[in-house]
Amino acid sequence: MKLVILDRDGVINYDSEAFIKTLDEWKPIPGSLEAIAHLTQAGYRVVVATNQSGISRGLLDMGTLNAINDKMCKAANQAGGRIDAMFFCPHATTDNCDCRKPATGMFKEISERFGLELNGVPAIGDSLRDLQAAAAVNAIPVLVLTGKGEKTKAEGGLPVNTLIFPNLAAAVDALTEQA
Repeated sequence: MKLVILDRDGVINYDSEAFIKTLDEWKPIPGSLEAIAHLTQAGYRVVVATNQSGISRGLLDMGTLNAINDKMCKAANQAGGRIDAMFFCPHATTDNCDCRKPATGMFKEISERFGLELNGVPAIGDSLRDLQAAAAVNAIPVLVLTGKGEKTKAEGGLPVNTLIFPNLAAAVDALTEQA
């Protein structure tokens, strides 16, 4: 099985320092939905793993998060793609959970759910914590320069062998050319 793990905010949709809290605030980055469609058509299972501390901060509730994710999945479907599963961490950094990236709890749950070791699975994100979580489970850390990506690249300290692309569409193009 071919699998790819995507972060949400800053990779699929525009990010916000004030968090994505409403349906109207969720806006796809141009080309990202088509990139998900490209992955789907190339036989990949697409999984989203996202930190969503806005829940524990009281900025949005589960119903709103579910509605935002539903909007994203429907938009991907309309573009010809499919998001096979959503994993999220609702905790703040201070909660010291094992699921908030850079911790690997979500990645371990993905591995268990799909019955697949994550060695060599591309994990695409825009922040250092996305890349650190990927590297910790031997997935391939892939940085996109959308969202916080430019800042992440400039700050350095990326895991060894991190691949860097301007956006999700470019990362997917490279990934599917190799397959």
